[in-house]
Amino acid sequence: MEIILKQDVENLGFKDDLITVKNGFGRNYLIPQGFAVLATSSVKKMLAETLKQRAYKEEKLIKDATEIADAIKALDIKITAKTADNTKLFGSVNNQDVADALAAAGQVIEKKYIKVDGGTIKRIGKYNATIRLHRAVVVELPIEIVAEPKQ
Repeated sequence: MEIILKQDVENLGFKDDLITVKNGFGRNYLIPQGFAVLATSSVKKMLAETLKQRAYKEEKLIKDATEIADAIKALDIKITAKTADNTKLFGSVNNQDVADALAAAGQVIEKKYIKVDGGTIKRIGKYNATIRLHRAVVVELPIEIVAEPKQ
């Protein structure tokens, strides 16, 4: 079944992508939830016209995202966390914590666009986070988790 996505769907595609999925997934989940529409010939023509009109706007969005990506690459993100034995954390560090650290550094990014390798971090060390600023601009951000000083 061919469908056109109406919004970004994790691990499937981006808005206005024409994709092929199994009939049950499209009919029972994507279309009723409003994530997609059935790709008929008339809808495909409307999509082509929309993409043509949006092409020049897309260039500006990519340019802006690239500038933000360059600013993020220059950052050195260190997140302090409470530890039990200077290696294992109390709790964990996830994409919300990375978003908070970026906001403190002056770059506000929504947490849904940040993906921490492994989902959550439970130990001290160096890790990577992937930040998707645009479908064409993805940044790898190295982060370091350090122990909070004992008092």
